[in-house]
Amino acid sequence: MSEGTEKRRDPRVPLVLRIDYPEAPGALRDATENLSAGGLFIRTDRPLAAGERVPLALSFPGLLEPVDVEVEVVRRREASDREPAGVAVKIPIDRIDDRHKLARLAETARSGVGAAGRRYRALVVEDNPHVVAMYEFALRKLRGGADGMGVAIEYASDGHEAMLRLEALPKVDLVMTDLFMPVMDGFTLVERLRGDPALRAVPVLVISAGGAEVRARAEALGVDVYLQKPVQLADIVTTVRTLLEARG
Repeated sequence: MSEGTEKRRDPRVPLVLRIDYPEAPGALRDATENLSAGGLFIRTDRPLAAGERVPLALSFPGLLEPVDVEVEVVRRREASDREPAGVAVKIPIDRIDDRHKLARLAETARSGVGAAGRRYRALVVEDNPHVVAMYEFALRKLRGGADGMGVAIEYASDGHEAMLRLEALPKVDLVMTDLFMPVMDGFTLVERLRGDPALRAVPVLVISAGGAEVRARAEALGVDVYLQKPVQLADIVTTVRTLLEARG
């Protein structure tokens, strides 16, 4: 089968990201298709200057609800005969949660609409940014190689944030969580999941440094797999792949 035939069977429709300005209600919306995990280019006539920080609400209408982030203007491009005016923006280094949000949006844009094959969505619940970075590195391996999977990785910093995401669309196919977190810990998150008819079938992978009693408590609540910290990255990749493939 030719590459051209594959492309016709697997069309990827670029998603247009809508941009709203919460601090300027009633202002015209902007849009872009130029989006990555590190930043985006906004087609806009707004007088935004380099170094300025701007709150934005980003969304894919009809697909994802608006996501609130704060960006920093990197440079401005004036309008020309060939290109519209706009600004390049990035997520400031001190806004780690916003960086994860933008990465999720970039993954959605990269995936497009109408991609062939089963696509999965995994939610990582962890409040330590260093651990998150390690998991992010490991889970990228799911998308590599001849047997790569279509997996979008999302993040939440505690159980409460995770539940808000789990109750929204698109549906999450797997939860990978720590147990000891602020606001709502992993035990309560698992208990809430298993008690919700709409969510109880979502597989849960726990990665924790807790001892035998912690493990027994987690398993009694209904986690599917418990991995003990320190954990090998290969074990994370293999376990996540197995749990997702079991979803069909």
